[in-house]
Amino acid sequence: MDVGRIILNSFRYPFRNLAKLPLLFLLFISVAIVPIGMAIDNKYIIVLGVIAFFAFILIVPGYLLSIVRTGSIGSSMFPSFNLVDNIFDSIRVLCLRIVYMIVPATVFFLVLATLGPTSMDLLRNFQIHTFLATVGMIILLILVTYIVFEFLLFFAKARMAYFNSLSEALKINKVVGDIRNLGIVNIIKWAIIMLVLMGVISFVTSFVLSIPYVGFLIYVGIVIPLIESIANYSIGLLYSNIAENYNDLDRFEREFKRLKYKN
Repeated sequence: MDVGRIILNSFRYPFRNLAKLPLLFLLFISVAIVPIGMAIDNKYIIVLGVIAFFAFILIVPGYLLSIVRTGSIGSSMFPSFNLVDNIFDSIRVLCLRIVYMIVPATVFFLVLATLGPTSMDLLRNFQIHTFLATVGMIILLILVTYIVFEFLLFFAKARMAYFNSLSEALKINKVVGDIRNLGIVNIIKWAIIMLVLMGVISFVTSFVLSIPYVGFLIYVGIVIPLIESIANYSIGLLYSNIAENYNDLDRFEREFKRLKYKN
């Protein structure tokens, strides 16, 4: 797996599709309508912004999933906007997140219910060191559980994009298998490089926020969409390294069935 090539192609991706970027920019700018309406104290703009925000929630997550799908099949083209498909995909992304967050949420409430009262008793009895240790253990347990399932969700989303199937993404054993096939070392290398580069880009471009009036719109409407398209395409490209194996397996199964039928 050539991690460097994956990242290089990811950063080239949005600039190969400049014709389709403006519509994506407009969708992200719609998020800024509510703050603008509040800033100028215009109720009509605020209402328009709320409507635009819900439209954003219904369309953009699904469209970003289609970008992941594009990367997973090795294409360099921006997917076309399709309102029905984008909304349907957004709903599937939401359902996927809800399912994968059930365990972290359950752990959160169980830990608070069991260790929460104990930690409060320690605080009342001025056992500060034991209290801090208990609170630290609570935070660590919740954080570790969340990170593990967020990590699984990351690749479940890629699996759902490639197979175009929510049920495939809910097969946690298959998702774990995908992670194993990609290789933890490769994933860590990819994640570190992407995080560093994204952090640098976010830091450098954050200075546009200092531009009066339009700085916020430029950052929300241009910088963030570019970062999101790069990140989601990169996830798809990463997954494409094992998607090829699924294609080979499908071809083998079809050939096996054909030979079996002939015999």
